[in-house]
Amino acid sequence: MILQMMKVLLIIADGLGDRPSPVLGGKTPLEAAIKPNIDYLAKNGITGLIDPIAPGIIPGSDTSHLTYLGYDAYKYYTGRGPFEALGSGLKLEPGDIAFRANFATVDGNNIVRDRRAGRIRSGTDLLAKSLNMKIEDTDIFFKEGIEHRAALVLRGEGLSPEVSDNDPHEENVAVPKVVPLSKKGEKTARILNEFYDRSRKILNEHEVNREKREKSMPEANAILFRGGGVVPELPNFEIKHGIKGGYIAAVSLVAGICRLAGMKNFTPSGVTGSTDTNVVAKLKAAVEGLKEVDFILVNIKGTDIAGHDGNGMKKKEFIEKIDRAIGEVLMNEKDSLVIAFTGDHSTPASLKEHSSDPVPIFIHYKGSRRDGIENFNEMSVRGGTLRLRGNDLMNLLLSSANMAEKFGA
Repeated sequence: MILQMMKVLLIIADGLGDRPSPVLGGKTPLEAAIKPNIDYLAKNGITGLIDPIAPGIIPGSDTSHLTYLGYDAYKYYTGRGPFEALGSGLKLEPGDIAFRANFATVDGNNIVRDRRAGRIRSGTDLLAKSLNMKIEDTDIFFKEGIEHRAALVLRGEGLSPEVSDNDPHEENVAVPKVVPLSKKGEKTARILNEFYDRSRKILNEHEVNREKREKSMPEANAILFRGGGVVPELPNFEIKHGIKGGYIAAVSLVAGICRLAGMKNFTPSGVTGSTDTNVVAKLKAAVEGLKEVDFILVNIKGTDIAGHDGNGMKKKEFIEKIDRAIGEVLMNEKDSLVIAFTGDHSTPASLKEHSSDPVPIFIHYKGSRRDGIENFNEMSVRGGTLRLRGNDLMNLLLSSANMAEKFGA
């Protein structure tokens, strides 16, 4: 008997997992959310928990997305910077060193007042253009991303990612000098410190920031950078899995990973990497894209934004927004697709940061086993079928879609 293959839609609600919140009556945002469509798909599918990397490991969005797509993060992860740079549209060459960057607000004493420059939404393209320069024999390329996010690339001889970050990862502390972590990193550290000093002067005098000063708005007057690395070589997704893949992601980090894997971009114009994004447009683009490819990953960032902001109520409301979009777009498609829904990690609003808590997951397809879970959340899915690590996911999705090959006779 030849089984009919199905297309796969993997929806990743960034930072989905959470912990009980006092503002939600001791429930997690998933528990508190009214989400009839998500609950229906979970009830009529298989559910459980997934550790994106491994139990007890706190995953980044980069390492978890790599792992979910079937790539060993321990082998292929060289730092977040290269993926951020690729996703922003910068073209990298062998030997380039790339960093993830933020526009930030720093005061006259070099103290970080806002790591995200008020989550700046406009003018970053103008600011970024002013930061392309040459220092010694090194070319420096800077490209804006979504909101405060950006990418920094160094191209030249004798460079190394073996340097510290200048991002202190917290506010109301001084921006530290970059220091080499080995002798190889001495030149890179020197270049980066000079870039920071020059960029401070350029940004302080820039028209965009002059206007912000006049309006008493947070200025984007400094660049914080971290996660430096050399671009890795990922095996092509289609060759690795035997299927054609695509992606929808407004966040340059995720777009960069998928782009490096050779997946096709179906991201519609106008979507954002925040809570105001058009989830309906993303899911419609995914359904349309699946006419062309076999697998599409959709990244939805808003859940992570709310978690980092410490706003459990906002996270609940955004989950409800995702649910409405699923109801509008996917419920008529549910019997023709494998639909998987999970997060790339947990971002509890109580922590405002990633945690190692496993993430709930469901996989729905016509004819699947059923767990009978009534409410899809972190607590209830402990009674589900699945207990996965991230590197199990692609195998399970391919098998669910009748695209896996038998192992053995």
